[in-house]
Amino acid sequence: MSGYPPPPGAWTTGLCGCCSDCKSCCLAFFCPCVAFGQVAETLDKGSTSCGMAGAIYCALQHAGLCLLHCLYSCSYRGKLRAAYGLPAEPCADGCVHCFCEPCALSQMYRELKNRCADPADGWEVNSQKMATAPVPRPARTSARDDALTSV
Repeated sequence: MSGYPPPPGAWTTGLCGCCSDCKSCCLAFFCPCVAFGQVAETLDKGSTSCGMAGAIYCALQHAGLCLLHCLYSCSYRGKLRAAYGLPAEPCADGCVHCFCEPCALSQMYRELKNRCADPADGWEVNSQKMATAPVPRPARTSARDDALTSV
């Protein structure tokens, strides 16, 4: 990555791209409550703690109704897509989470990480990184633009 977040509108990683980041893959498959908690804290900008979101996810997962946790995490996929203008791919959010929950969690984790908001760092560290990140200068497109800015 170039150090700057990618532009909105396209996923930076595929649903089945777990091999590109083994840490997020293992976390989502073996500790989904932790992976979800970290993603939720980052997307909620710290208003929800990792522990609280993870505990709710875990309770829903073990409540006997196996799809409740998928619906809960699906709502955060919607938040992620809204935040970065991402399309509902490869299918609707609910389908992605109901049929491939670990892959969906891993993809969300990687997407945030690729957009310079690593869920493992927590919201506080990510907000400090964003506050001190250099602002990229727009590319110059023509001599006419230079003439307009010098006036």
